[in-house]
Amino acid sequence: MSNQPYRTALVTGASSGIGAAIVRRLSEAGIEVHAVARDAKRLAQLAEETGCIAHALSVSDQAGIEALVKSVEIDVLINNAGQSRTGNITRTTVEDIDALVDVNLRAVLQLTRLVLPGMIARDRGHVVNISSIAGHYAFAGGNTVYHATKAGVHSLSQQLRCDLFGKHIRVTEVSPARVETEVFGRLIGDMAEAKKRFFDEYESLLPEDIANSVAFAVLAPQRMNVSFMEVLPTMQVVGGLNFAKKTAEAV
Repeated sequence: MSNQPYRTALVTGASSGIGAAIVRRLSEAGIEVHAVARDAKRLAQLAEETGCIAHALSVSDQAGIEALVKSVEIDVLINNAGQSRTGNITRTTVEDIDALVDVNLRAVLQLTRLVLPGMIARDRGHVVNISSIAGHYAFAGGNTVYHATKAGVHSLSQQLRCDLFGKHIRVTEVSPARVETEVFGRLIGDMAEAKKRFFDEYESLLPEDIANSVAFAVLAPQRMNVSFMEVLPTMQVVGGLNFAKKTAEAV
């Protein structure tokens, strides 16, 4: 750690899944981690386990986020918090669109906007955006708004590197495929059914796989910026082409 310039990190969506795994991994590396999530009980348990500093706060709480950023010198920002929904755009409600845009994109933009000035002033920092393969590929069954927000995070990550050219501030985008978390259970409203349907017969990624990917980028030598990582299970591929047949009417 003698050559590691980062002392503090802020992780959003930290109470479970990928976020909690990142908190554990960065804490093990000797970094003081500020863990942000809405679930105060889980955050308290994580703080007891890891020594992280818990902030029971929604990323959509602009005033709360601003107060937090003013009180902490943040070297590493991990934009991990995210939500999803089921259904395509024709089955999406106004509330679903607002929630996904607020958490998946607007909060990422706002937090990045608030944290970067301090990084620039110190000429030291690292922004890590957890996106998704849904931001790069279209596939049947995916939620349209989720895909759109994650594509926005991908574009943001690319543009940030241009904005920060000439500064010792790194930007990393980690784009996972299927990870075994509670997200699928929340989507269908049944954790046991989600485990059976999505994980029991598949070898998916685990949250610690993504945490280790983040740690690899954050702990890498300062001369090295891991700009983009697409992390998939060995037995999962992306892509594919569907070609619909002509209908009888069209013929």
